[in-house]
Amino acid sequence: MPGTSVIGLQWGDEAKGKLVDLLTEQHEVVVRYQGGANAGHTVVVGPETYKLSLIPSGILTPSVRCVVTGGVVINPKTLLSEVDGLLARGVSVADNFLISDRAHVIFPWHMAEDRLLDESTADGENIGTTQRGIGPCYRDKVGRSYALRLGDLYRPTLKSRIEHIVAVKQKLLSALDESLSDSLNADAIYQEYAEYAERMQPYVGDTNCYLLDAVESEKKILFEGAQGSLLDIDHGTFPFVTSSNSSGVGVPAGSAVAGRFINRIIGVVKAYSTRVGGGPFPSEQDNEAGLHLRERGNEYGTVTGRPRRCGWLDGVALRYSVRLGGIDELAIMLLDVLSGLKELKVCTAYEINGKKTFDFPSHVDQLRDAQPIYDTLPGWEENIEGVRNLEDLPQAAREYLDFISQYVKRPITFVSVGPERKQTILCGAEMERSGSA
Repeated sequence: MPGTSVIGLQWGDEAKGKLVDLLTEQHEVVVRYQGGANAGHTVVVGPETYKLSLIPSGILTPSVRCVVTGGVVINPKTLLSEVDGLLARGVSVADNFLISDRAHVIFPWHMAEDRLLDESTADGENIGTTQRGIGPCYRDKVGRSYALRLGDLYRPTLKSRIEHIVAVKQKLLSALDESLSDSLNADAIYQEYAEYAERMQPYVGDTNCYLLDAVESEKKILFEGAQGSLLDIDHGTFPFVTSSNSSGVGVPAGSAVAGRFINRIIGVVKAYSTRVGGGPFPSEQDNEAGLHLRERGNEYGTVTGRPRRCGWLDGVALRYSVRLGGIDELAIMLLDVLSGLKELKVCTAYEINGKKTFDFPSHVDQLRDAQPIYDTLPGWEENIEGVRNLEDLPQAAREYLDFISQYVKRPITFVSVGPERKQTILCGAEMERSGSA
């Protein structure tokens, strides 16, 4: 099975949606396998811009089946709003969309817990939660006792399950904030979610069986990652991370498709670095260069609208993510944003406690103490948004790409120079695959 996985290699927001949209026509199934509506994938098709949170970016290609697996946590209201928005714009969402009955469901108590419990770490630094109930939902998933999956919404025991959970959650919320003593109404929640269940029913099924059958039928499957590798709950900059395995190691667990069936893993990386919320960011530029990156790159969250912190490309972090995810090739996104900068820098090592290291540290305190060591490269003035061939890029841009490729020891197969589909340069092996060589 020619399975392909698209993985973000930074702190999310790498423009994965555009790449998935480009690759969709080469596949028959597109799979979203982790995260929740905290992800925001933007796809530009001609004059139309689509912002997707839960539905895979492949939904814009009607012939492709889009699958949301049990590794995803779902807010039904958000999902249905997204479906309605697509339908209103003439995008088909019917037989080509399947949601796992194993996916866990976000309820009002999860969002209340998110606001109360996840605002900051012990030292007051904001973790960066979107307060959409995603972390608490994953917490209940692991805890099991108070978790409800999408399939549970169709069981006759749903009302009694909600009543039991509300009784427990109400005690928890009241202990944290007395004003929330009567904030949850079990009957109202049951009625609301029963209506959601009825509307979602045409899309709900067993995605495990569907995908395992697809594997045996040798269908071409594309796995769409959300967030980024450095936000991985186990392998990222903990505790400033998301609540799921957002690096390449999360694909099999979230999708139920064994890793041996994925033979192409594409790592997506911005030509610079960004992150949202708290947490250490060694190459951050709180200066004119950082402002240039934010404004030229429109670095504001797709879901939240929050301004992103911006800085130079962190090669140490990138090399770590490449190795962690078993990345075969790179897609360099937003290269056009660097136009107009006289010089560019890439962090190629850290100095921690007086020692130089090329390894990404495991503890957040070490990363906070890391002093970036940069290599400086020349910038370019030319606008490159209209470039479609690698050789037509300014020499400094080509040297920058070569430097990245050589540093992480992976080939670059895609270079994005703008948000639209056509603003993409195919390189090397990808040119041969597409017949553009």
